[in-house]
Order: sequence, then C-alpha cells, then structure tokens
Amino acid sequence: MERKAFRMAALAVGDRDEALDIVQDAMLAFVSRYAARPESEWAPLFYRVLQNRVTDWHRRSSVRNRFREWFSWWDSGEGREDPLEQLPDEQIFLADRKLENDQLAASLEKALAALPRRQQQAFLMRAWEGLDTRQTAIAMGCSEGSVKTHFSRAVHALRGLLEEHRS
Repeated sequence: MERKAFRMAALAVGDRDEALDIVQDAMLAFVSRYAARPESEWAPLFYRVLQNRVTDWHRRSSVRNRFREWFSWWDSGEGREDPLEQLPDEQIFLADRKLENDQLAASLEKALAALPRRQQQAFLMRAWEGLDTRQTAIAMGCSEGSVKTHFSRAVHALRGLLEEHRS
C-alpha cells in the first residue's frame, strides 16, 4: 500500500521527497487515530488521511510561494544554478519495446498530473487501488455521485490525452 500511496502523493505534489514525507506523516496519523477500527475500513480511511495531508501541503506551499515571490526582488539570482543542469547525462540505449513502455508510462504520468486533483484522486483510488465507489467517497470526503462524476471525467480526459498510444 505504501508504494501506491507514494505514487499518488508524488503525482499530487510533483516532488518525490515531499511525497515521501507526506506518506510517512499520513501513515503515522492513520495508525495513531484509526488502528482500533475494523480492517475493512482501513483503506478508505488511510486514503482520506493521505488526501488531507496532500491538501494541507498544497495550502502551505501556496503561502510559502507568496512569500518567496515577495522576497525574490531582493535576490539578484547570482550564484544560483539550474537544477536541471545538475542532473547527470544518462545515455542509455533501450530496446524498442522498453522505450515504448517508458514513453507510455511517462505520457500516463504526465496525463495524470494534468488532471484536476479531485479527478486524479478518484481515478487513482478507483482504477489503481481498486476501491469501490463507497470506499472512494469515504476517502475523498464526498458523495458517491461525486466520485462517479470525477472518475468519469478523468477517464474521458485520459482517453483524449493518451489517444496517440491506442493500438
């Protein structure tokens, strides 16, 4: 469960380190609050805690970014290096099939990241985690009808975004 939760958080926040912190925080909060609950309730409750942590992260980030923008006029930008230039240049020759799979995975991740957060949540919980509509509604804190709407919109958006990969 933690790998899937990590991928969900990483897609939601766009930073692997932040996602790891969010998942760890969510797991600790879940265990401390819900360990006594029946095991059948754990998955939706955990994902509810995880999504709340992601939402909290987005709120804190927006506040931090406002301050960074405000203070950025003091920073001349000298001495800063582009983080993308620091990445190692990896020239790996891949087999055609592996390359296609990697491109598809990258396209899927990009398409998932492009979805609105609620659609992303609904799609990942329903399609990836296999939660039913009721469990997903509990995890997302909304009605089952909202889950169905978000999931349907996500599927249609993903079909459009991934059309070039259809066989």
